[in-house]
Amino acid sequence: MSKRLNEAIALVTGASRGIGRATAIALAREGAHVVAVARTQGALEEFDDAVRAAGNSATLVPLDLRDYPGIYRLAAALNERYQRLDILVGNAGIAGQRSPLDHIEPKAWDDVFAINVTANWHLIRAMDPLLKRAKAGRAVFITSGAATNARAYAGPYSASKAALDALARTYAAETSSTALRVNLFNPGPTRTRMRAQVMPGEDPMTLPTPEEVAEKIVGLCLPGFSETGKLYDFPARKLLEFKSPA
Repeated sequence: MSKRLNEAIALVTGASRGIGRATAIALAREGAHVVAVARTQGALEEFDDAVRAAGNSATLVPLDLRDYPGIYRLAAALNERYQRLDILVGNAGIAGQRSPLDHIEPKAWDDVFAINVTANWHLIRAMDPLLKRAKAGRAVFITSGAATNARAYAGPYSASKAALDALARTYAAETSSTALRVNLFNPGPTRTRMRAQVMPGEDPMTLPTPEEVAEKIVGLCLPGFSETGKLYDFPARKLLEFKSPA
């Protein structure tokens, strides 16, 4: 059976667990060679076993995304080996300190923005030439409803996701005349470790799994997907159910 992403090169951040891991495996099942970025080697090796079980292979990149020079070294390596990047999924993110704004430590604030915003900006800077060399480059950034529905004690996370939304939409506007398509994906409440940490009283069995969410993200990565600069909210009945910015 033909695979929809056969021979595509896909970079996924935060690929060792949760939505990132599920998305990376789903992309591999569709034929993509996944460049999996995560902080810990051990978790990446477990991910590699899952990709092999799905009938494909992956390149494992243990990298803390706060190591910004490391992002550019990765781009150089991808350029040398593949000369292009077909798919970028900016999934890595942290929830940060949950406190009133006036109690949040400056380092905790900086850490959230370093991963959730600044790392994605560096990914754009580093990977843009490779994405534009692809016949149908696709970039998807994982956002949150917290970007527009701010809640008490989650200020750093909400502010960082709002900034990520603006970053991705700006990139989409700047590349709208190219073959590159850039979109945002809000998975909503999902059965992940991060969700359990910030919502400890919630029954995780009532939430969609990362695998359910990943199937929708893959749809935004396909060469035939033509929208750009949009936000997709999950769950929804149809893949192409977007809402435009207000």
